[in-house]
Amino acid sequence: MPIIVQKFGGTSVATSEKIVEAARKAVRAQQQGHQVVMVVSAMGKNTDMLVDLAGQITDRPAAREMDMLLSTGEQVSVALMAMAIHELGSEAVSLTGGQIGIKTDSSHTRARIQSISTERMQKHLDAGKIVIAAGFQGIDDDLNITTLGRGGSDTTAVALAAVLGAEACEIYTDVDGVFTTDPRVVAQARKMGRVSHDEMLEMASLGAGVMHSRSIEFGKKFSVPIHVRNSGSFSDEPGTVIGPLPENADRAVSGAALTKDEARITVTGVPDRPGAMHQLIAAIAEESIAIDMVVQDVGTDGRADIAFTVLEGELPATLKAAKEFAEAFPGAEVSHEANLSKVSVVGLGMATQTGVADRMFRALADAEINIKAITTSQIKISALVERTQGLDALRAVHSEFQLDKAPEPSSANGNTVEPSEKADAVDIVSRLRRMEDLTIEDVQLDATQGRVTITRVPDAPGIAARVFEAIAAESLLVDMIVQGTGRDGLANISFTVPSESVQKAVEVASATAKQHGCGPVGSEKEIAILSVFGIGVRTHVGVGVRMFKALDDAGINVEMINTSEVRVNVVVNAAKGEAGLKALEAAFADVIC
Repeated sequence: MPIIVQKFGGTSVATSEKIVEAARKAVRAQQQGHQVVMVVSAMGKNTDMLVDLAGQITDRPAAREMDMLLSTGEQVSVALMAMAIHELGSEAVSLTGGQIGIKTDSSHTRARIQSISTERMQKHLDAGKIVIAAGFQGIDDDLNITTLGRGGSDTTAVALAAVLGAEACEIYTDVDGVFTTDPRVVAQARKMGRVSHDEMLEMASLGAGVMHSRSIEFGKKFSVPIHVRNSGSFSDEPGTVIGPLPENADRAVSGAALTKDEARITVTGVPDRPGAMHQLIAAIAEESIAIDMVVQDVGTDGRADIAFTVLEGELPATLKAAKEFAEAFPGAEVSHEANLSKVSVVGLGMATQTGVADRMFRALADAEINIKAITTSQIKISALVERTQGLDALRAVHSEFQLDKAPEPSSANGNTVEPSEKADAVDIVSRLRRMEDLTIEDVQLDATQGRVTITRVPDAPGIAARVFEAIAAESLLVDMIVQGTGRDGLANISFTVPSESVQKAVEVASATAKQHGCGPVGSEKEIAILSVFGIGVRTHVGVGVRMFKALDDAGINVEMINTSEVRVNVVVNAAKGEAGLKALEAAFADVIC
């Protein structure tokens, strides 16, 4: 019999009535011929209540004891769910993460899954029982209870679907599916019939609260079809399918997102030589902090400026690490800015289409929103703005790309789930032995591009829009875009284009720069872009450390950086490209799949 995994979040089991309704969905799926595994979160605000209780006892609760405390919320839910199923005339068994055999590392409050045993679950399923698994938790090698951190029940559900070879994983929540943006703040947000794993990874990391990025990593890594559906719906509407395909491959932008609570740290005056970036990234990685929007300006006079963003709650620890790093370099200084937000657009189509960046920047300029920093990836463009302007920025870009309108239908993009390849049980267990280990898909060198840099750009709305409107008017395909923090109110904007287009791009950029008092404009006709592709490259904080150490050991200086959930790009001197590729291939040889 095919297996189906159903996950019910806290709002979907917040009351006894909702628990009974969830139980009915599980029983109905079993009656339709499925073996059913339910993953259940803590009821409603139960976790918040437990956190508050701990706060009444101590300001600094031990992480191990917090795991012990918080895991009880899910245990309440699974027991009640089993009772509800019994009342409906079916058989069920409730299991904690430890009883299932979900083994994790020992990182309390943010543990990563290492392996899952299927024997006990499969025995109960074959006996005709619905298995009700406590989400969000596991045990380490010493039998300590661990929790998986934010979105942990999603991660549990998709992981169980992967290890069981489930037909699908249904995520029941209080919304109808995945929307083009947060429908609570943008009334025109539209439910998507489908979204690709890569797009969803980016959107989840950017603050789309429907799914957590770690669960999408599992879905992509192990080809798990994921349905996001409304738990309150009495129909069988499929909601949104998360799988290999986007809604429409021809559409440049599929969604927009806002990360509200960002902070930026800037380290100025760093020696522009190999090793500096590695030292900084390593210092921050020791605090287990994932950094974002990494911007390294092109060095001048032997010095470079490095800026990056973190969630505002991690600002104090990040500042401490950055200041300790700066102390090793006379003249280096650390500054920071809080109360920022990041607005982003995401879409597989932008990898092959021109004119996306200029439209986004024009929409922000027309809304009189100033861009403080820019980073891009193959399928994402992000702009840092004042927090007070964050919602306006989100609404502006959502409107610009007409995300409220459904794309044209395509025969290749239905609302069905592609069948995933089924491996045998031995292969599944082997691949899942350390489920959340870093997986690198490829390391690549692109030696076909050049770089253009506009210096001394005023910190004012509209200039980036005018630059990239002029570039788009010449049909020049831009890959990386980096806008740094600048000094004295002035910033640098660097971007890459095909080598044969560098001269034309310089001409266009120079004309635009002259109109706005920017410049001079510099360029390099040939650069080397080194890229590391993988699942979870941002959430695995050691990726940057390994990458920059390898380049440091090879004596290669990093000139530009940009990051995403699935890709880290660095620009190095063209003559160092092949050596850099070999260094990175050697550094990631043990994790390249």
